[in-house]
Amino acid sequence: MSADVERAAERVARQSYGKLVAFLTARSGDVPAAEDALSEALAAALRVWPADGIPDSPEAWLLVAARRNLYRAARHAKVKAAAQDRIAMAFEEAQESMNADSPAFPDERLKLLFACTHPAIDRSMHTPLMLQTVLGIDARTMARAFIASPEAMSQRLVRAKTKIREARVPFTVPERSMLPERLTGVLSAIYAAYGLGWDGLDGEADKRGSLAQEAIWLGRALLAILPEEPEAAGLLSLMLYCEARRDARRDTVGRYVPLDEQDVARWNAVMISEADDLLRQAGRCGRLGPFQCQAAIQSVHAERRRSGITDWTALVTLYDALVLMTPTTGARVGRATVIGRAQGATAGLHQLNLLAERDVASYQPYWAVRAHLLSETGDMPGAASAYRTAIGLSDSSTVREFLSARLAALMD
Repeated sequence: MSADVERAAERVARQSYGKLVAFLTARSGDVPAAEDALSEALAAALRVWPADGIPDSPEAWLLVAARRNLYRAARHAKVKAAAQDRIAMAFEEAQESMNADSPAFPDERLKLLFACTHPAIDRSMHTPLMLQTVLGIDARTMARAFIASPEAMSQRLVRAKTKIREARVPFTVPERSMLPERLTGVLSAIYAAYGLGWDGLDGEADKRGSLAQEAIWLGRALLAILPEEPEAAGLLSLMLYCEARRDARRDTVGRYVPLDEQDVARWNAVMISEADDLLRQAGRCGRLGPFQCQAAIQSVHAERRRSGITDWTALVTLYDALVLMTPTTGARVGRATVIGRAQGATAGLHQLNLLAERDVASYQPYWAVRAHLLSETGDMPGAASAYRTAIGLSDSSTVREFLSARLAALMD
């Protein structure tokens, strides 16, 4: 098999999976069938493209092949005539898209995101379902993120997708009266996708960077249809602040660099300026939400590029507000971190000690922060133990190397 063909198929699968599945599903109403049809199309591409060459529009080729598979499966299953008609109509749309001078087809991902947050679907599955169907995140990766076994996660996803079909969940952006409850899930899923892309430090730069870019695209698309929704602007602002620092997360030899030690000259000033504008736009609406609050936290860090200092007291105030809105473990660990910088390590440790053991036992950031604060208080044995726990819980070899270096320095 040609390496070029394999790379082309992988690239289309990575960059267009969600777009293709969303188009197929919006017309058939059947997520598993759409995914199966697309998988078969990708397998066919690996068989056909080496002999025939890579098509001018691989995405359109896959769309038509997947639609053929859907139509064939529908006929084989002897589905109701109305369903067959819908599938046939979508197949014709796909053919027209492929035959056009500039092959294109509607991007239905936002509709699919909202379908995945329908009240008929178990709320706990909203984010995992969106991550898999729209962005192609595998069940094993999500199982780690959501602390579940891969088998259990796969079963829950299958049930959720079946529910979409059986409940005839509409693929539309909800009316404004229904938006608040549904929007929260969509925002959370987009940010979770960005977080998975942000975490990719080791050997998956293209794959993870692409995932982060897809999340930012979805954030832009969401804001375009909801320009007066402050949390949509807040989410996009938050992602752009973080993305602006991507190149500074490693030094010139590839070692991990924590935020407060990054070279601000390597931060993307244009992206920071856009994030600033979006945060101001959100603020004018007068409705503060958690994504705006997190964006504001990042804006304080971004200010170091201009002032040369970090206002830790301002960060404490913002984290106080964030914890009131969303008292998650991550928010509370973040608050303890900035309290440790603003008020001293002992005060930060006190906040960490208030967290329930069951919530932090496997939460790597907690142990990394605890190790640092313990070392600041002079408790070297406690710090060493916390560093070892943090190292053991880290999925990133780059972060493990960074923490191991801190541990080694502690032991000298």
